[in-house]
Amino acid sequence: MIGHNGGPGLGGGGFGLYAWRRARAELISERMPLEIVRRRVARAKELGLDYKSYASIRAASGRDVIAFLFSSNALRVGPRMVAIPAERAERLSALKGVTRLAAVHRPLAPETVARENAALIEAAHAAPTLAEGWSDTRARLAAMTAGQGLPPNGVLVIGETALEAEWMVAGRMAGYLPAARYFQTL
Repeated sequence: MIGHNGGPGLGGGGFGLYAWRRARAELISERMPLEIVRRRVARAKELGLDYKSYASIRAASGRDVIAFLFSSNALRVGPRMVAIPAERAERLSALKGVTRLAAVHRPLAPETVARENAALIEAAHAAPTLAEGWSDTRARLAAMTAGQGLPPNGVLVIGETALEAEWMVAGRMAGYLPAARYFQTL
């Protein structure tokens, strides 16, 4: 029969079905050496993430988180307060080995946010708007990551609104976390 590998059929149950189920369960359980688990727990801590979130993001994207894209809402900045508040600034300054980007909503200018928070973020860009379609949103997010030489599937979006949650899908990003969850104390 075309496409058949010549192995035993799975029909009829018995040992073949048992072996197939066991092999599938072992594949899904993915037993990792202890040293790899320890390194991933340490990496989650470096990123300020709980291990469960980090592991699920890594499994879904297939790679490590190498950058964060924070919305201006998540950073709590706006036209009247451009500097990131102290508790959030402290969390950002503790991040090591990761790029920190900001997507700034109008009427706030990205240049202003970048200048006022230069020690905390590497770059700020204009955030996608509701008026932009899906492809325009994708293009804007791709320009943000490409401008920093980052693959989108290594960038984790931190936001506060449903629109910002959609950036993950539109930009093919690693994942999305609500700001309240990310900025809570570990």
